[in-house]
Amino acid sequence: MKMRMNVTGRVQGVGFRYTTHQIANEIGLTGTVKNEADGSVSIQAVGSQTQITNFIDQLKNPKNPFSNVEHIQQTIDDTLPDFKTFDVIY
Repeated sequence: MKMRMNVTGRVQGVGFRYTTHQIANEIGLTGTVKNEADGSVSIQAVGSQTQITNFIDQLKNPKNPFSNVEHIQQTIDDTLPDFKTFDVIY
């Protein structure tokens, strides 16, 4: 499954991208995470449906006490490439 996500809430300046990176690596997802100009964080994730569901569940209840996820917009996008790793984009 290939999924684009846009996460809103207190997700910039609190280590959210690095927590996201850690979760993705633990689950075995590939893709990217990056900050957006509007204060949201965009994620491209590739993995099984079970992995993606687990990932979203963990993002909604982050290990990072400084972040607060208010909403995750999800869009399946089969045009995403097959990433080799999960990377933080600067």
